[in-house]
Amino acid sequence: MLRPHYLATLVALSLTAPLAIADAKNDTEMKKLALSSGCMTCHGIETGKPGPDGMKPIGPAWSDVAKQYKGKPGASEFLTRVVLEGSNPYSSHWKGSVSGLSMPPNAVAITEGNARKLVNWILAL
Repeated sequence: MLRPHYLATLVALSLTAPLAIADAKNDTEMKKLALSSGCMTCHGIETGKPGPDGMKPIGPAWSDVAKQYKGKPGASEFLTRVVLEGSNPYSSHWKGSVSGLSMPPNAVAITEGNARKLVNWILAL
């Protein structure tokens, strides 16, 4: 049997989990970092952001990226490398759902530390 304080903790955690997700989507510091680094040119937070001239979006929505990599070991490190070094157009698992062929290297636009912060924020969405 659960002790009352354990039960109260479990209830509190279950009630705040959706708030943490909502807070992540509204994190103005991360949105500002993404915008100033040029990320929002190709990516949106939620699925459904249209691309130029009504085409498919250029890059995947970050909520889709979060779903794709949820619980995968090494996801943060892998995605940080993709942000900094770019991706291979021949092995994209976003093919057909986005209009872009690959992610260009962004090491000139964002530091490794900021890329890591941004990736961890995206994975928390």
